[in-house]
Amino acid sequence: MWMAGTSLTRQFGISVRSTLMSRSIFRASNSRRGLTAYLARASAAASANTKPLPPAPSRSVPEVVSDDLPTISMDDRKVAVGWDTRTWSRFHNIWLRDHCRCPECFHPITKQRLVNTFEIPPDITPSKVEPTADGLRVSWPSSQPHVSLYPWSWLQQNSYDPALRQRETQLEKILWSSKIQTSPPTVTYEEAMAADDRGLYKWLSHVDHFGMCFISGVPPTPEATEGLSQRIGFIRETQYGKFWDFTSDLAKGDTAYTTLALGAHTDNTYYTDPCGLQLFHLLSHTEGSGGSTLLVDGFYVASILKELHPDAYAILARTPVPAHAAGEPSSLYQPYPSSGYPVLSHDPVTGELIQVRWNNDDRSVMNNLDPYQVEEWYNAIRTWHKLLTSADSEYWVQLGPGTAVIVDNHRVLHGRSAFTGKRRMCGAYIGVDEYRSKLAVLHEKFSPRPNYTSGPEAPVTDRSVWSPAL
Repeated sequence: MWMAGTSLTRQFGISVRSTLMSRSIFRASNSRRGLTAYLARASAAASANTKPLPPAPSRSVPEVVSDDLPTISMDDRKVAVGWDTRTWSRFHNIWLRDHCRCPECFHPITKQRLVNTFEIPPDITPSKVEPTADGLRVSWPSSQPHVSLYPWSWLQQNSYDPALRQRETQLEKILWSSKIQTSPPTVTYEEAMAADDRGLYKWLSHVDHFGMCFISGVPPTPEATEGLSQRIGFIRETQYGKFWDFTSDLAKGDTAYTTLALGAHTDNTYYTDPCGLQLFHLLSHTEGSGGSTLLVDGFYVASILKELHPDAYAILARTPVPAHAAGEPSSLYQPYPSSGYPVLSHDPVTGELIQVRWNNDDRSVMNNLDPYQVEEWYNAIRTWHKLLTSADSEYWVQLGPGTAVIVDNHRVLHGRSAFTGKRRMCGAYIGVDEYRSKLAVLHEKFSPRPNYTSGPEAPVTDRSVWSPAL
């Protein structure tokens, strides 16, 4: 089974039939012998490699114990913490003072900063620093002497000079190909709706790891599907309404409201802020056939593009693509700025791929291209399209009443085959921030390394001021 609780790949790791390909094997395939040869080799490698890759190593930092406290030194600008004879962290004095989390400086309930950052002297220097069993104790000079205490684990987690640990900003990703059809991530409706939230955490963890998840046993009604959507967060209302219940009657000016085939795409490329999750549930299909659902892991395809065609990847990562939604006479949607956003967007700090944004049907005029890059851009999207539409990438599934699917619209592209007859579909958009908030709260609640002061079952109001999320 493709379980979210197993060890997982880091960004651009590949997962096939519950196994993960070694990055060294993946890189070794970077030849010009073509995609077919690469995929054959990758598949063979995956079959031989039955163990998942371990997380990327971080710098080894010893756990602080009361009888072996770190060595501390200071000067007029920084405090240095020696974890061992070779590993040190340096923290600027002003940074430490700004991050004091005592009740006077940081509200214990609202988790908001109370200290006035702009009243801290830029040349502030501690009057005393000392190691204690609970953490680094710093005394600050002022008319009313102030003492700050920073837990050792928090200092290690937030060390920036140098960075010591990989920050847990998100869970690991498993990249998948069409082979995921043998055992796709699935939860039951009963699990997702259970009051203890464990099934909900399992569901959203699958979404975070794989970018999609099926939900089986859903009552084939709009009411049940809407309630399922609301388990995650507020339903996001758009020009298509709040909760959709539609058929191919062109009630809206969009090809989704026709019987036409739809290629792999993400929704809302014409929004500045595309919706985060999209849930679909086919309620009925009568007097016809077709209409299979297409799913493609955009992160998986991007990883192949990056390895085999790095120049094309770079073009898609830097070239903004304008888009529009203009089928409704009463509305004309374009992103702001109207020049659009790249197909592949990255975290500006880590460089990690965080969003795929692609719908060729909604693309506007490409009038922002440098004349010397026009042919390169078209070659890049042609290569991207070829990878998206390869048999290795495309996962086709025939949905039926009772089985819903949810996709991360920032990662997984979806589409469908043409169909005949009357097909009734319902579903909803959910904002990415609502989804991430719900997942973060559930991760705090059920994580084996909780961020609470009173244990893993503590109420949310007991969230520690030292939580990694803050």
